[in-house]
Amino acid sequence: MTLRERITEEMKTAMRAGDKDRLGLIRMLQAAIKQREVDERITLDDTQTVAVIEKMVKQRRESIVQFEAGGRTDLAEKESAEITILSAYLPTQLEASELDALIQDAISASSATSIKDMGKVMAVVKGKAAGRADMGAVGARVKALLGG
Repeated sequence: MTLRERITEEMKTAMRAGDKDRLGLIRMLQAAIKQREVDERITLDDTQTVAVIEKMVKQRRESIVQFEAGGRTDLAEKESAEITILSAYLPTQLEASELDALIQDAISASSATSIKDMGKVMAVVKGKAAGRADMGAVGARVKALLGG
């Protein structure tokens, strides 16, 4: 079963259960997927669908920061709940030790020695950790290891 089919099945389940919040979020996710397909005139595979979900999660994380700064904890909690629902469609996240090992392998493979080589390292890591790690945090780790 593809990720897209799984999302459709969970939408039906949410509809039957009367879970309006979950149903609304899943419909929003399907709309985002469909929008990308129409814009690019392609059919998204699982990897591309994961990228859409990651983008939605990132948007919600940014919203949480803004809502908390504005004292709107109610909206921040709503966004947090949406992140939890969306995260169920993402692949399992890498553990810190696995991620560190992956970064070290990428540094070795790309012969990186300084911060100037960060792009090469990130390209290798992104290929192996796409959807399984927050690339912003990965970038910070790579920068620290390369002495930036």
